[in-house]
Amino acid sequence: MNRREVLAGIGAGAAVLAGVGTAAADDKKGDEHHEHFAACAKVCAACMLECDMCFHHCAELLAAGKKEHAATLHASVDCAECCKTAAALVARHSPFAAHACECCVKCTEACAAACEKFPDDKHMAACAKACRDCAKACKEMIQHLKH
Repeated sequence: MNRREVLAGIGAGAAVLAGVGTAAADDKKGDEHHEHFAACAKVCAACMLECDMCFHHCAELLAAGKKEHAATLHASVDCAECCKTAAALVARHSPFAAHACECCVKCTEACAAACEKFPDDKHMAACAKACRDCAKACKEMIQHLKH
């Protein structure tokens, strides 16, 4: 092995090591990016479940003659659909994820406001909390996507 071969080998080894360091940094950045999407999708899915359960609760209240729950019934079922869409689009890193999150923020804030009118109802309180958490996660996702 002559001197050129040794230097070429050293140079190639250094290039590989430099590439490994860059790949590791890119993987870490990619993991953080993925984790942000996964966290938002989970919060949206949890909100969807709370809203669907709240819808059922409101339906029972309406059947019992409590007409003041018509607004929360509609808000919760529509919010559940919006959260479902946002969760799916965010989970698959869709280019429409930011749009879904913007819609989700509006729906969850409206649903939370409707449910908060009944502070002594544990189902409504759970729905409102899930909605506020979801709105926060979606706002953070929107900011993350702008960078």
